[in-house]
Amino acid sequence: MLPAVSRLTRRQDFGLVMRRGRRSGRSRLVVHALVPAPEQEVSMAGSVDAIQPTPDGALPSRVGFVVSKAVGNSVVRHRVSRRLRHLLGPRLAELPAGSQLVVRALAPAADATSAELAADLDAALRKLGRTPRGPSS
Repeated sequence: MLPAVSRLTRRQDFGLVMRRGRRSGRSRLVVHALVPAPEQEVSMAGSVDAIQPTPDGALPSRVGFVVSKAVGNSVVRHRVSRRLRHLLGPRLAELPAGSQLVVRALAPAADATSAELAADLDAALRKLGRTPRGPSS
């Protein structure tokens, strides 16, 4: 489970990342990423009162998920959401401080295994230039 400080929850935050962030599409998901410039971190911290900096003063990386009814019924959508949350947990620490991601699942994600979703997620992050430090697991 992702900690509360690592989740995007407000509609405005999702919209900001999807409008201003970079996008990378794969067959099962689309990743939108917004990494603030160092001078923007201060202004972003002031605009979102729920985000607390980490002890070293950096803003935490945050992620949100969009899994629409096109993916499947409620059981299928929640399964896809759980898999994506599980995959992104360890990857959040490897992202630049203050990064915001929105992961949008597409219909083929319903039939995908966790390994297939992980491969698509890693490929999308690599394309966006948000590769993990060092070799991926």
